[in-house]
Order: sequence, then structure tokens, then C-alpha cells
Amino acid sequence: MRVVVALGGNALLKRGEPMTAEVQRTNVRKAAVALADLARHHDIVVAHGNGPQVGLLALQAAAYTDVAPYPLDILGAESVGMIGYLVEQELTNALPPNTKIATLLTQIEVDGNDPAFSRPEKPIGPVYDDAEAAGVRKIHGWPLVEEAKGKWRRVVPSPLPRRITQIEAIRLLVDQSVVVVCAGGGGIPVIRNIDDDLEGVEAVIDKDRAAGLLAEQLTADAFLMLTDVDAVYANWGTQQQKPIRHSTPGDLSAQSFAAGSMEPKVEAACAFASVKGRTAGIGRLEDAREILEGRKGTVIRQI
Repeated sequence: MRVVVALGGNALLKRGEPMTAEVQRTNVRKAAVALADLARHHDIVVAHGNGPQVGLLALQAAAYTDVAPYPLDILGAESVGMIGYLVEQELTNALPPNTKIATLLTQIEVDGNDPAFSRPEKPIGPVYDDAEAAGVRKIHGWPLVEEAKGKWRRVVPSPLPRRITQIEAIRLLVDQSVVVVCAGGGGIPVIRNIDDDLEGVEAVIDKDRAAGLLAEQLTADAFLMLTDVDAVYANWGTQQQKPIRHSTPGDLSAQSFAAGSMEPKVEAACAFASVKGRTAGIGRLEDAREILEGRKGTVIRQI
């Protein structure tokens, strides 16, 4: 079975943990155990998030004022290179010696006319007070959002992924039984310019939507989104909350979920599982194999 696995940010950094290299390596090592268990029985492709890491790079860049801040596509590439290195190395250690593993920086094409570019909503980077925010607006022209009284953050567009530029290279690797780590951080967002050349854009792509596109274009049998909650919940945050263990794409998409967290996961899962014979799953990283086997998490498939 061909399985695309999307790792949530908790695979590298759990809530409240310091953003040190040691902490992230420890968490990746634990993630590699669950991934290796899948890889022993199936062909897996691994995608991952990069939110905390690219945010840290933005903070570090803001502290060095001798040059203009690096553009977001460059910061994304830096973070994905670091994460891919950790995931590849720990998977190499967890799997049999002759296992073939490769990490690929992945450019994902978006539409330059995507409505997201006219309404940036994804917060990123440092928090500014009122005076700092005014300075940032003047110097960089960045749109900012007030997350709390006197606390501002930069917001960037989050366009939909349209085309994985290296999908054929990824497919060649997967067909040769290579464990591929790719589409990290939702991929590096690029557009076609007036000369039809690729160029990076200041945006971020939702990692679950990008991983769903990857699963579709690789004609995967299953698509798992692994996070820090055990399942998708109906009526989350209320006394009536209840885990949804099995559902169809139609039934699940008819319900409401938290925007920016569970909603994109559910949308990506339903889109993938809308084709009969495909399975999507959402749940905890450590339950990966049980989710795939339908024993834990939330499993979505067409009847």
C-alpha cells in the first residue's frame, strides 16, 4: 500500500517546549519510530509542517538589521532543509540498513491571482507592540493583524496549492521503493512570472492541503494526517464533544470545525477520500499504524 503521511508541528515541537535543536531532534526520533513501523509494511511518503521553525527563523532575521529580511520562500526553504535532515537521519537510524531514503525540497506552484493574495490572514514571525508595528509598516509595508491589545503580527497569504513542480521526480523515487520526505511546510510557494519562469512568493501553503495534493498526484491508497489529538471531535470544546471514529466524506464535510486547525485537515481528508477505494485518517502520531488499520483515530472513506 502507498501511504502519504503528513506530520503535524508536534512531530518536532510540542506546545510549551523550547525551540532548541536538541528538543526537536528528540521529538523527531520518537516520530521516526512510528513512521518506521509503517514503512516496514507499506511504501510511505512523508510531508511535514514547519510553522514554529520558520517563525524562529523570522525572529532571528529580525534581530539582524544590516540587511533586509530574507523573503519568506527563502526562510521556508531553510526550515524545510533543517527538518528534512532531522527526519531523514532519524528514519535512517530506525529502519533496516539498506533502506533507501531521500529528502527533496519541493516547490509547489500557486495561482498568482489566488484571492488569498488580496486578503493575507496567516500570522507569522515576531510579535510587535504598537510603536514597533508602526515602524514595521513604514519600513517593510507588511500587513499586520492585532492578535491582542497592542500585540501585532505580520500576516501573509495562504493560497491553494495547484501543482507540485517535482511530482515526476517524486514518483520516480517512490516507484523505486525510496522513502521520500517532501512537500515540507506545505512546499515552497512559487508562481510563473511573465516569462513563464518560476519565482518564489511571500506566502505559506497549508501543509495538509499540500500533502493531500501530493497523495492525490501519487495515486496513494491512504493519506494520514498525524497530530496531537486522538481523533476529529464533533462539538469540540463543549460538554457534548465526541470523537468521530468512522465517517464518509459527505457526512464529515457537512459538519463545522475550527478554522485554521482541524478544518483544513478535514477538507483535505474529505477531498482525498471522495474517490472510492481511498482512505484518509486523522489522529495521533503514535497511533499511525492503528489509524491505517481502522482501529484508532478518525477514518474517512467512501462507502
